[in-house]
Amino acid sequence: MVPKAQDLKQYWFVIRQLTGRELKRRYVRSYLGIAWSVLNPLLNMIVMSLVFSAMFRGSIELFPLYYLAGKLMWDMFDQVSQSVMSVLVDNRQLLLTVKVPKNVFVLSRCYTAFVNFLYSFAVFLLMLLFFRVRPQTTMLLALVCVPMCLVFSLGMGYILSILYVFFADIRHLYGVFLTILVYLSALFYPADRVPAVLQAVIYNNPVYDYIAFMRDCMIYGHVPEPGLWIRVILWGVGMYALGSLIFRRYENDVMIQL
Repeated sequence: MVPKAQDLKQYWFVIRQLTGRELKRRYVRSYLGIAWSVLNPLLNMIVMSLVFSAMFRGSIELFPLYYLAGKLMWDMFDQVSQSVMSVLVDNRQLLLTVKVPKNVFVLSRCYTAFVNFLYSFAVFLLMLLFFRVRPQTTMLLALVCVPMCLVFSLGMGYILSILYVFFADIRHLYGVFLTILVYLSALFYPADRVPAVLQAVIYNNPVYDYIAFMRDCMIYGHVPEPGLWIRVILWGVGMYALGSLIFRRYENDVMIQL
């Protein structure tokens, strides 16, 4: 059944309200509030640059931007997947009392993470200017990379949100998985400087594909290779399709478990 235009308008209103609530809750008791979405990646970049720039000076061009591009894409994946994972449990009372699709609550968490990403992305653009990276047409390819990473992360979140309802320990297991994955995403080191076995793992890591795509088009002015294009699109579309399928299959069972 296709939602009516009026229903879609109401759902979008609910998503915006939930997003506003999430942003306020995230920065409650913070004097700087949402400014931390800007300061956090900037401060991380400064620290990582001081620590690793000398080590990789000869092998990574524009290391601060190299790190910041990777951190941007990683944070979006991390925030979307982790926040969506607990959304059904966190909104249990609303799910039982408000007649809106469960998907609305999921999309609100995704939208919140995307808003945070946009603040950080604005800092990234300023840093490109600071390091005198000239605007190039390849930068427009970020309009492919970012949405594909977003839907990939959302697909992962869909799966995790169902698993979390039935198996709460998945949060701790997923935290361990993310700790391993972040070090296999080449955020602060060149992927070609690690042993061949680890290179094979990194090059088959979908998050690294989004990071590499972003670095190519935004920092170095390269059009990513065809293989990277294919992986970025297939990972995004495939994970979203799988996640939404699982979510629709089990969303009614969730209400019994809640």
